[in-house]
Amino acid sequence: MKVQILGVGCPNCKKLEENAREAIKALGIDAEIEKVTDIDQIMSFGVMMTPALAIDGVVKSAGKVLSKEQIMELLR
Repeated sequence: MKVQILGVGCPNCKKLEENAREAIKALGIDAEIEKVTDIDQIMSFGVMMTPALAIDGVVKSAGKVLSKEQIMELLR
């Protein structure tokens, strides 16, 4: 499984990444986290607001920081 954090490195992007790492650890799943910071690549996902979270290339959330629990629900 690949979890992608889409954002240019703002505090919200970093918080989303931290929450994603915690969710993956809590579930004990094998997942790769990729940070996508290139604006053209972010826009290729159709994302206009960051931070965004994609799982296996599918955007699940954009424009907000999901909690660890919310990310865990998406990963299940």
